[in-house]
Amino acid sequence: MRILACVRVAPLVVWLSLLLLQACSTPTPPAGEISGAPVEARPAAPAVGAAARPATGEVLGRNERLLIYNPKPEDTLGSIAARFLGGADEAWVIGDFNGISKPEAGQPLIVPLKPLNPGGVAADSVQTVPILCYHRFGTSTATTGWGGKMTVSPSNFAAQLDWLARNDYHVIRLAQLQAFLEGKQALPKRSVVITFDDGYETVYRYALPLLRKYNFPATLFVYTDFIGAGDALSWAQLQELSASGLVSVQAHSKTHRNLIERTTGEPDDRYRQMLELEARAPREAIERKLPGSVRQYAYPYGDANEMVLDVLARQQYQLGVTVNPGGNASYAQPLMLRRTMIYGDHDLEAFKARLQTSRAIVAP
Repeated sequence: MRILACVRVAPLVVWLSLLLLQACSTPTPPAGEISGAPVEARPAAPAVGAAARPATGEVLGRNERLLIYNPKPEDTLGSIAARFLGGADEAWVIGDFNGISKPEAGQPLIVPLKPLNPGGVAADSVQTVPILCYHRFGTSTATTGWGGKMTVSPSNFAAQLDWLARNDYHVIRLAQLQAFLEGKQALPKRSVVITFDDGYETVYRYALPLLRKYNFPATLFVYTDFIGAGDALSWAQLQELSASGLVSVQAHSKTHRNLIERTTGEPDDRYRQMLELEARAPREAIERKLPGSVRQYAYPYGDANEMVLDVLARQQYQLGVTVNPGGNASYAQPLMLRRTMIYGDHDLEAFKARLQTSRAIVAP
């Protein structure tokens, strides 16, 4: 393969080109094919607007892991991702790798075809994914008689989502962490997860419209004995939340009992039976009423011990979340993930301070 002399190539691309391209005497194959293999790494997703239309620029070289692409003026990262990565929503892969927000015509860039750094490890830092935890929404007043730290105002929540959207954060589904923790899939550098605990009706009333506005996914952890109670969500509302395609309903126990607390003199077999019920009952109830599987669990009060973890693993839960603050690196324990509480008295600066998307590597 060869690169045309008239094309201006960035230093990074030059270096990678030496790894990618074969002998200079090898002729460049016709457009749309390299070494007899189709250019597209994966089938392109159906077009959705201009950004999703596959790009038509020239492929200058490739191997199994990445390729060099020369953009045309009309190209976007989304259109390039639609052609090579299966969908415009994978545009972040190209942007993160090249350190750009948009392509420049005539400036070749690298398109990674496979995850090159699924663990998110750099020379001086490691990527971490914060999981944010909310409870309910509204305004604390003398007449309502409730509120306090656990209640976030709809205006504050809207400002937080708007800040994420405007500052290039990627709100991902909690389930997407699974492949990241297994070292199989990279995530955007500024990934963040949104979760809600307990199952208050205000999630339906205030949070769902804002999630729809920004197209942000979230996970709702419910304890099933609460469903249909005074200010709790109903099964009908949970069905609508699930049908939105944005909210995954998962387990937060049956009764919200602290799972590590035992009654005086409680024998191991009775304690384990209680744990089995608190793990099995919500999963069965949710899966009976709603589509999808329940494989994620939020510990009441954030507490778990070895027996709790053993029961959850036996009940086929894959991810468990605490309320220990901080971000989650790729080597985090899947059933003991960190999660950061967002309180009603947090202003926007306090919110931003809780978005830990990297952790420095300290030299010994």
